[in-house]
Amino acid sequence: MPTDSPAPADTPRTPPAAAAQVPAPFPERAALPDPGPAPTLRDPDAPAPGPGGPAPATPRGYRAVFAVAEFRAVFAAHLLSLLGVVVSELALTVLVYDLTGSPLLSALTFALGLLPYIVGGTLFAGVADRYPARRVLVVCDLLCAACVAVMLVPATPVAGLLALRCLVAAIAPVFTGTRMAALTDILGEGDLYVLGRSLLRIVSQSAMLIGFGAGGMLLTVLSPRGAITVTVVTFLCSAALLRFGTQDRPARATTGDGAGGTLLKESLSGARLVLGDRRIRALMLLFWLPAMFVVAPEALAAPYADAIGASPAALGLLLCAMAVGHIGAELFVGSALSPRNRSRIVLPVAAVGLLPLLVYAVRPGLLLALAALALAGAGAAYVIGLDQWFVDAVPQGLRGRAMTLLTAGLMTVQGLGMALAGLAAEFFPVHQVVAGSGIIGTVCTLLLVAEVRRTDPRRMPYTEERDGADRHVTSR
Repeated sequence: MPTDSPAPADTPRTPPAAAAQVPAPFPERAALPDPGPAPTLRDPDAPAPGPGGPAPATPRGYRAVFAVAEFRAVFAAHLLSLLGVVVSELALTVLVYDLTGSPLLSALTFALGLLPYIVGGTLFAGVADRYPARRVLVVCDLLCAACVAVMLVPATPVAGLLALRCLVAAIAPVFTGTRMAALTDILGEGDLYVLGRSLLRIVSQSAMLIGFGAGGMLLTVLSPRGAITVTVVTFLCSAALLRFGTQDRPARATTGDGAGGTLLKESLSGARLVLGDRRIRALMLLFWLPAMFVVAPEALAAPYADAIGASPAALGLLLCAMAVGHIGAELFVGSALSPRNRSRIVLPVAAVGLLPLLVYAVRPGLLLALAALALAGAGAAYVIGLDQWFVDAVPQGLRGRAMTLLTAGLMTVQGLGMALAGLAAEFFPVHQVVAGSGIIGTVCTLLLVAEVRRTDPRRMPYTEERDGADRHVTSR
């Protein structure tokens, strides 16, 4: 299934590392049923004692995540399906252009990969908590494989191709949110979960660099429909890996978390509960807001390359620079920093992450622009620590719906940010639009950082914390 950006069954959770996590503000978590036995590997920093003395040290960092067999299955499924999706997006765009000769419809094929996210993430989010996670993931993969298979039928009209593209995109946030929530069951809620999410994000960023290149090579030897066939195979392989490589856990929804009604009611109720809580809302916006502004230079890469007289190869570098910066910074933060330090850098890095875009105010040449984009991409590394804060803040029974909504909103605001940047570039020079995005985004992020600080349970006065312990999530 496509996307990680940010990715969503039940076993007990490990105790969070005290230095790296925010205290859980929801008393109702303790009332949730115990879903089953926990995986043996949990905290990579705490070796288990053996009968004859201390056991050998367990793997640390990313190696500890890969030591969990279920995660290896999830990772492989994500890698396969994501590469398939990237290839199919390119092939489908070429196919629509071949059939219609319309640049607008060809571009719309890409846009339809973002627009339905908000629909699927809002209306179908209840699926993530209402049904067992493994069943949801496998069914989503099979539905997407069926949609892509219909695209291969020569008689399928262009309108049908676009409708199927919308359907796949509407399913994507449900899949991603469910997988993000399931990771807390597979890896626990501590450092392993954070590093697992980090690995899936790195794969998503890398797929943009590798997938389009692989898709271009495939299109030199296969027809567009032939290349799309690859996606059917990857979806089926992903479904098989998830079905046979992960445990079957019960659904996490309970009547206390808005369950028990229709699917639509559960989905909308979950959105209301999540967005109605001040702490969760602030953290979710901290995922969304910087992402909305940081996409401006990517959306305007082609006109900017033209404005500075750069070659088509330079355009490719402009499109890759931010992803390279993101991957490098995420690997460094995930492997070199402790959970405590990853938590400490969240707000400072989020506050300054968009400042490199201000370099565009001087209409930089290619090298300086590439450096600015790489730094802006590196600024996204604050999300590693933010992942931990978010999973601590959301009750288990709401986790699937919250993470589905998080994914849907993230993709939607990025699409909106691209559209607004393009609209602004109709009236102002491209370099000014990018610099303006950096300024406005930084101001908005600073205001949001202040709100996140105010809602930190560790900073709340004792009386507010005591009173808050008696309030249910619906009253927030």
